[in-house]
Amino acid sequence: MNGAELLAVAEEAARAAAAELVAHQAGAHSSVESKSSPTDPVSAADLAAEAAIRAVLAARRPDDAILGEEGDDKPGTSGLRWVVDPLDGTVNYLYSIPQWCVSVACEEQVGVIFDPLSDDLFSVIVGEPPLLNGKPIASSSCDQLDRALVATGFGYDPLVRLGQGAIVARLLPEVRDIRRGGSAALDLAWLAAGRYDAYFERGVQAWDTAAGLLICEGAGLATRSLNASGAQGPGVLVAPPAIIDELFELVAAG
Repeated sequence: MNGAELLAVAEEAARAAAAELVAHQAGAHSSVESKSSPTDPVSAADLAAEAAIRAVLAARRPDDAILGEEGDDKPGTSGLRWVVDPLDGTVNYLYSIPQWCVSVACEEQVGVIFDPLSDDLFSVIVGEPPLLNGKPIASSSCDQLDRALVATGFGYDPLVRLGQGAIVARLLPEVRDIRRGGSAALDLAWLAAGRYDAYFERGVQAWDTAAGLLICEGAGLATRSLNASGAQGPGVLVAPPAIIDELFELVAAG
């Protein structure tokens, strides 16, 4: 199966999950449980959306491995692995804040991030330019840190947030401004489309970033890994090449 065929599977899976999420949103608050902390929710909608993704992959790519946020890891025999987040931005979803999405990636092959509320489908085939609804996108060419609009996110644990707050306090005087949307995957998609100049976050998981990083790399953005620091897990920094080293110096130390 070539890249275009894999991309079609990714899009089908993302749209199947989105249909479940849209259908469940009105009653989402009534079926919420906690995961890592009382402020880290999972809803019946998350589970239904991941089941929809897995059903598409089982039908279209039964021999592939799957890593998903809400389900068990599925081994495969094909050498390909799908990394899926059925609902990135669960808190936004529960509060009806329109910044959440579905993220589906086949590692080193294709990535899709779908925002069903705006009907925005960000996609990439590795080695080709990323697209938004089938049209090419352009990332930021910002070359001055003090002009950079930087997106980030925060963890659920209070100790993690304490460290993240210190980084933001150090960074804020050095950049244009900081934004916190609530969905790492959508932040990365928006970054690739030039809606931010840079993004960093610690504590993100593979399913949060798998598709987004492929899209950002296809858009010509540079990436740096962030080591774990204190209570904060490892993370990622993505920015235009001209400012990434300077930005790294500010956010690498926890």
